[in-house]
Amino acid sequence: MPRACCAEHWVIRTGRLVTSITVLPVILAGGSGTRLWPLSRAGYPKQFLVLAGNSSLFQQAAQRLAGLGAADIAVAPALVVGNEEHRFMVLDQLRETALPLGQVLLEPLGRNTAPALTLAALQARAQGEDPVLVVTPADQTVRDEAAFSASVQAAIRQAADGAIVILGIKPDRPETGYGYIKSEADARGRQVLAFVEKPDAATAQQYLESGAYSWNSGMFVLRASTWLKALAQFRPDISQACAKAFDARNTDASFVRPDKALFAQIPAESVDYAVMEHCPGSAFALRMVELNAGWSDLGAWEAVWEVAEKDAEGNAQRGDALIRDSRNTLVHATSRLVAAVGLDHIVVVETPDAVLVADRSKSQDVKHIVAELSKRQRGEHHLHRKVHRPWGWYDSIDMGERFQVKRIMVKPGASLSLQMHHHRAEHWVVVSGTAEVVNGDKTILLGENQSTYIPLGQVHRLSNPGKVPLEIIEVQSGSYLGEDDIVRFEDSYGRG
Repeated sequence: MPRACCAEHWVIRTGRLVTSITVLPVILAGGSGTRLWPLSRAGYPKQFLVLAGNSSLFQQAAQRLAGLGAADIAVAPALVVGNEEHRFMVLDQLRETALPLGQVLLEPLGRNTAPALTLAALQARAQGEDPVLVVTPADQTVRDEAAFSASVQAAIRQAADGAIVILGIKPDRPETGYGYIKSEADARGRQVLAFVEKPDAATAQQYLESGAYSWNSGMFVLRASTWLKALAQFRPDISQACAKAFDARNTDASFVRPDKALFAQIPAESVDYAVMEHCPGSAFALRMVELNAGWSDLGAWEAVWEVAEKDAEGNAQRGDALIRDSRNTLVHATSRLVAAVGLDHIVVVETPDAVLVADRSKSQDVKHIVAELSKRQRGEHHLHRKVHRPWGWYDSIDMGERFQVKRIMVKPGASLSLQMHHHRAEHWVVVSGTAEVVNGDKTILLGENQSTYIPLGQVHRLSNPGKVPLEIIEVQSGSYLGEDDIVRFEDSYGRG
């Protein structure tokens, strides 16, 4: 039987041999989603949130990509490129989908999408293959998955022949928040002529009327080798810096970690600026396939309202909300009842520690609120009151001078670090499940309604030896209660 090179193999189809294209989905999951504050925060960004349906945007992306297979297309487990801080969220959410686990490339700090895609291409080539990469952000949504698969499969077949293919969205309004692609039809479909920056309203209207422009979806399809060749030509500085960081990588189970010091030297740049805008007129064939699948990048609360189910007055709600005498309004409640009366074109988003009220048309400007919170060094820009950790989560339910109360959940089989505190003592009360507690030189088991006291300076550890989640109430008391008052002696998750 004949053999194909690199990332292709042969399958029998209707009595003849057909080359099958190996596809490696690449999910770029390193974004921060500041325009969806207060629900999206740097420590738990929008790609991991459930904004529509029952799955997070990241899970929806993984499931869509896994469904791209066809008689001539074989899909490998997805490769995720994400933030070191979010590594266990990625694994936990992938496990919930029951999809095969691929590898996770961990960025020690953000360097935009061009270095992220380069790491993915280098990882693919390190396996001795040259698959077609289907590259997508983790924070988009589509409503017609069959149409999505058809368009991406068409792009895969063009990319297998060496083209760089971008998915373009046919605009239905003069949108000023997206970049545009200018293209023209030819014998093979559509050739990309130029990339255009976010336009003003009048220019966006001209683009809409011309029919020659599409929204830039940020989704690309190309071979790993094609990307690496194009990057080496147009941005050799990024190419060389990424290769150095990748060559010095460490691998730990599913995690691949580029060298942190070398990664910090990589110039930050987007895929568009680094390569795509240079391709028209070059030796690299840049094609566009139109995607008409109910796409949205959910870049702001306005976009969330647009894709949500609405009542007869155009109102959308999620959570415990009551809306009366209002129109075209979005209410998103997470922890309590939110009542809205007499609102028009408004967004209301409630979380336990922050509430946003904004005109829908100004929802892009939420990023300025986040910037101000960061400038004032307020924690609400980065973390929720409920903070996710590799072992579970904690929720700071009350605090005051010299005390803090937390609700803590520990996943089955997980444990916190062996640690001590210089400035606080702790009292633990088991609410449900079984706790194994190291308290100084003693190890004890605690069941529901049992408790223990951890004196200031005592070495201690909390573990869940059971098969159901462990929940406890922790009461802290002392002169300083910050999270940085932790001295770790042992940790299962590599934290110092």
